[in-house]
Amino acid sequence: MEAHGAGLRRVLVLIFCVTGIWSAYIYQGVLQETVSTKRFGADKKRFEHLAFLNLAQNVVCLVWSFIMIKLWSRSSSGGAPWWSYWSAGITNTIGPAMGIEALKYISYPAQVLAKSSKMIPVMLMGTLVYGIRYTIPEYLCTLLVAGGVSSFALLKTSSKTISKLARPNAPLGYGLCFLNLAFDGFTNATQDSITARHPKTSAWDIMLGMNLWGTIYNMVYMFGWPHGIGFEAVQFCKQHPEAAWDIFLFCLCGAVGQNFIFLTISRFGSLTNTTITTTRKFVSIVVSSLLSGNPLSAKQWGSVFMVFSGLSYQIYLKWRKMQKLQKKRKPM
Repeated sequence: MEAHGAGLRRVLVLIFCVTGIWSAYIYQGVLQETVSTKRFGADKKRFEHLAFLNLAQNVVCLVWSFIMIKLWSRSSSGGAPWWSYWSAGITNTIGPAMGIEALKYISYPAQVLAKSSKMIPVMLMGTLVYGIRYTIPEYLCTLLVAGGVSSFALLKTSSKTISKLARPNAPLGYGLCFLNLAFDGFTNATQDSITARHPKTSAWDIMLGMNLWGTIYNMVYMFGWPHGIGFEAVQFCKQHPEAAWDIFLFCLCGAVGQNFIFLTISRFGSLTNTTITTTRKFVSIVVSSLLSGNPLSAKQWGSVFMVFSGLSYQIYLKWRKMQKLQKKRKPM
């Protein structure tokens, strides 16, 4: 009975994590698309300074992580010092800014697909720079994802979707997304290096350090001179309170979503988290197509399924590798 009760609690916690991640990030995607495409107020103006979303996100997550550390952190020593995140903070400021700026040039479903192809630059760098040899199934995953993203990009986008974009330009939009992935790769590698040198560093410490430097860099960039874009963004929010509210909710969703990701990884591991976030991306595309008026053709849906087939197969390969490692560790 005790084992049955523990198993039921574990299932309920997993459902709670899935619901939290899906709710937070799907709604954040809706808000991101709204802020980037909607015309606000009687003057029907667009919110042009999308990079301001990253500063707002940094500030909210900085405050959130500070509160979480004060509430839940058991030890204040042994973690990485705050200044050690300065280099990762640079790429973590530039990368997401490029990703969100891409929404001026390509649709939200296209951006989600492009940013789902993180394995492509990782494997290219691994093969060309480090001489790593991958298995045939791993190359197959990459081909499916690369083929899906490429075919989606080459297929004609509906005129309704194009009309909502600020400045339609597919090559520039996809280019910004892939640069975003490249900067994310450096950010992740630097974070891994920091946690390896300081094993007692918690997820909240990383969140605090990254967002502290992100806030500093974005504040300098946006408010460092008299006509910085930050002043224009704040003025726009004053004139259009609806936009300010959408931005605040966007940031809050990001902070809450991080909570659920940390909970999922701590209770169920990174593979479960990857599975949940991958399926979330697919649902985000469906929601965007149905609710936000971004109709996809049958061929585009085929491209979407190709990408997520590759991602799903990659998750299966990771699961199978973990199963083999667990069998090897079991005593004979």
